[in-house]
Amino acid sequence: MENKQATILIVDDEPANLRVLKQILQQDYRLIFAKGGQEALRLAHDKKPNLILLDIMMPDITGLEVCKQLKADPVTTKIPVIFVTALNDHDDEAQGLELGAVDYITKPVSAPVVKARVATHLSLVQADELRRTRLQVIQRLGHASEYKDNETGMHVMRMSHYSQVLALAYGFSEQRADDLLHAAPMHDLGKIGIPDSIMLKPGKLTDEEFDVMKTHPVIGAHILGDDDSDLISLAKVVALTHHEKWDGTGYPSGLAGKDIPVEGRIVAIADVFDALTSVRPYKDAWSIERAVELIQNESGKHFDPELVSLFVQELDKMLEIKQRWKDE
Repeated sequence: MENKQATILIVDDEPANLRVLKQILQQDYRLIFAKGGQEALRLAHDKKPNLILLDIMMPDITGLEVCKQLKADPVTTKIPVIFVTALNDHDDEAQGLELGAVDYITKPVSAPVVKARVATHLSLVQADELRRTRLQVIQRLGHASEYKDNETGMHVMRMSHYSQVLALAYGFSEQRADDLLHAAPMHDLGKIGIPDSIMLKPGKLTDEEFDVMKTHPVIGAHILGDDDSDLISLAKVVALTHHEKWDGTGYPSGLAGKDIPVEGRIVAIADVFDALTSVRPYKDAWSIERAVELIQNESGKHFDPELVSLFVQELDKMLEIKQRWKDE
């Protein structure tokens, strides 16, 4: 969001205060003005500004009530609100922040302070919007890969949530585990590049056909490319490494042990567990017990032994996810 494209709603019942803020901000932003709370609510809903500067003491309804209503409305709930007020009461400040305001500016306002606070919060809005856009792109690419596979959208949902649970158990932060949740659907993106004659073959693949199938991690990584987005970079790692095996017998690179990125090791278990326990055109679903036994038997061979232990430890959560996202 370039500054010139950002719209700011300024709310104050005193025309002099509106003029001061207009003088400070008009060169850098599009400005709209409201002289009361009701007018502010209407303009916020209709114009959807990028930021709201809001007075507290107004004759019709207070800024605190306006903020409360803005946050209760799905259309305006994400618009950041900065209170601009002569009040210097910590209770009012605390109440405003509890209602969802992001900052306070005290009157009489300082031009450098106003410009700095506004720029800071608009940059945060820009970062959030960029992340949402990238996430939407990743989700749509994930849906695209489902069209080339016998697997269902529910498989993608389940294995992504299994991966998140395992990541948290391994010690990931909430944010990092959430990133893996959103990157995991990209694990088989490269299957878009595999011929239908192989992807949709009902029987067992020949050795030559399987060699072609084994190129899908590299194809997926190539599609995702080199991007400065942490989320897309993580999706690339997952796509490229989820078929590597702990003992070095996997593909495409024959990585072994902790040379395999932990995200790839996590997704490997999540993907296999869901594939085993789901119906496919070529097989019946395995029982939970049989699938867990195979995963335990593959500890130190296909799978990271520490992650296998954590998987068994978190099995109840996995089964809740399996029930929540069951195939129709």
